[in-house]
Amino acid sequence: MSTSPADPARYNSFLKDLLGVMAYGELSAFERLSSDARYSPSLHDRAVLGRIAVIEFQHYELVRARLEGMGLDVEAAMLPFQPSVDHFHERTRPADWYESLMKAYVIDTVSADFYRAVSRYVDAGTRALVEQIQADEEATAVLRERLKTALADDPRLASRLALWARRLLGEALTQAQRVSFEHAFLGGLAGADEDASKELVRGLMAELAANHARRMTQLGLTG
Repeated sequence: MSTSPADPARYNSFLKDLLGVMAYGELSAFERLSSDARYSPSLHDRAVLGRIAVIEFQHYELVRARLEGMGLDVEAAMLPFQPSVDHFHERTRPADWYESLMKAYVIDTVSADFYRAVSRYVDAGTRALVEQIQADEEATAVLRERLKTALADDPRLASRLALWARRLLGEALTQAQRVSFEHAFLGGLAGADEDASKELVRGLMAELAANHARRMTQLGLTG
């Protein structure tokens, strides 16, 4: 697939948006996990979330460095996405520690799927950055194993967390669709017209939902 844009100025605008939403997503994940760690049932669990928060901040630093290397203002790139991302987190505020774990897991994995899909249409350097960040499985693995342990210790959590995960997926897909359409991530980067762009986004949403269902099955939950 070609990554040489016919319209470099338009492509650079898409790239600024892509890196901007990635940067703010990583920064807000760091802040959220740092805050949620206070509600951990043990010091061990607090340390687990703290370590994951550090990983998210390291990812933010990678994206920040890329933006600065392109001569772009990091704050200006992130600001357009702050209201929608913050609103998303307000709508999905966890009720307890277990919901915090599930939210971190769902958002981590769905976001990774989304950015991997978008990276099919970008230049090699940007794709390498996305792959570097999303290939870091440490946080995902820790969250998955902690959820498995919690579900094994208290099977009554299963129905509640399954419902919570479905709600999170719905909110995440709505957010991903909005970003895709408003900033033409897939259609614009792939050179597709409006109808083809909508079809690309619909296909991506189905892919994200299918991947989520598979991960929930691995946890012993219904997707």
